[in-house]
Amino acid sequence: MTPRKTTLLQRHRRKKRIALVLFVLALGATGIFAGAGWVPPLLVLAWIAHESWFSDHLFYAPEADYRYRFDERAEALPIDFSDERLTLVDDTTLDADDTLILAVALHAGWTGRFLDPAVIVEADAPRVSPENAGSGEAAAPSWPERDCQTFERGAKGVRYLNLTGLAKALKTGGLRLSGRHCRLEGAPRLWRVAHPDYRQKRLLIVAPHADDAELAAFGLYSQAKEAWIVTLTAGEIEAGHYRRMGLSAIEAARLKGRLRAWDSVAVPLWADIPAERAIQLGYFCLQLPAMREVPAETVPSREADLCDTRFFRAFNHFRLGSDGVPSWNNLLADLREIILAARPEVIVLPHPTFDPHPDHVAASEAVREALADSAWQPEVLLHYANHLHDNDRWPMGEAHAGVALPPLLADAEPLLPWSLSLTPSRQTDKAMALAMMHDLAPPLPFKKRLRRTLQRLLAGRRHPPYGENEYFRKAVRRHELFWVRRIED
Repeated sequence: MTPRKTTLLQRHRRKKRIALVLFVLALGATGIFAGAGWVPPLLVLAWIAHESWFSDHLFYAPEADYRYRFDERAEALPIDFSDERLTLVDDTTLDADDTLILAVALHAGWTGRFLDPAVIVEADAPRVSPENAGSGEAAAPSWPERDCQTFERGAKGVRYLNLTGLAKALKTGGLRLSGRHCRLEGAPRLWRVAHPDYRQKRLLIVAPHADDAELAAFGLYSQAKEAWIVTLTAGEIEAGHYRRMGLSAIEAARLKGRLRAWDSVAVPLWADIPAERAIQLGYFCLQLPAMREVPAETVPSREADLCDTRFFRAFNHFRLGSDGVPSWNNLLADLREIILAARPEVIVLPHPTFDPHPDHVAASEAVREALADSAWQPEVLLHYANHLHDNDRWPMGEAHAGVALPPLLADAEPLLPWSLSLTPSRQTDKAMALAMMHDLAPPLPFKKRLRRTLQRLLAGRRHPPYGENEYFRKAVRRHELFWVRRIED
């Protein structure tokens, strides 16, 4: 967790403690504690209300506008929005794979402070023409025919819907938008971004930890013409689940690291990635920033009592020339070696500002430094975000829904989104890939399971059946979202 995220979380918890103290003092000041038997039930009800409706880690005001600016390659399209129907007003040609982003102003009603406000997007089924009405041809609606993109409780401001995959319905005037626990205000704005098909390029996916590649880009790499995956760390720390098996702290960390190293090499086989193209570098979790501070020095594992990366490289089919010393300079050398072997046209890596995890930030910096001295240069970088500073629930809403743009509350450089649509079967394959990841398998603590039950019963939130971890809800979606940066930029 980054210092900024830690500070925000500490501030959030401090405010909750202060509110609790004031609540108790208010009860005491009115003399209720003198003998009122309904006080304990009141406290229980207050706790239930908190867990059901006010326990989200939302570190910004939901009344604020998102403040996106798009790159000049994003084309603003003229649209009309009336009677809840969104239509193009000219003959603009839309390709099925175009990235489509719609800015809408939302205003959550009073129910939208207790139930998640959302925008329902519905596409009309294709009409059957007279010439094929009796031909037996299927008149099935094009996928997806309905989507639901969810936002913060109490949302009041500009938000950005992802309409990628709905180009045909938009072109034919069959796209309807309606608010659930919120209303849409004003005139929406639509942008279209035409991208090359990055699935037809040679890809290198950079994952700071096992499962990052799958969370962010399973749909992409499972369809790629050629894809390589390099995982930088073994992810061996925080091995409490394995200590419950009777192992010592060191034994548990080593077992967790070996399992995650295995995952990083084995799970891509589910997407037909050859074993020699899935590489585990074996550096140590949450030590990449420390390595960057002292590039030539050895930085050992925090918990596994190891200072040789080769311990976690045992499952690799691709043999690296490294001597196993866990240093920043060796990490850069490993990345340059892999880049020369893979010759990627596209590198997929964490976003340096959207994704605040310290290992993710360091991974982006490592790729940048490795490319500075590399004989091979990609055409494009695709950035992803598996974590956010300000909102632990993004993407909000349920599994299999679309991925709206994440919160952006401060002025930033112009951005260029690319959204890849995933079919339902591809989403299921992604869920199964995540289910194979050992780090997503341990059960939730009792308190989190109780909170989830309360939110299902009282707040209408539903969790998918694939596993208990929150990433099964957040990552198994209609879209995968990336931010594009050309190398010359």
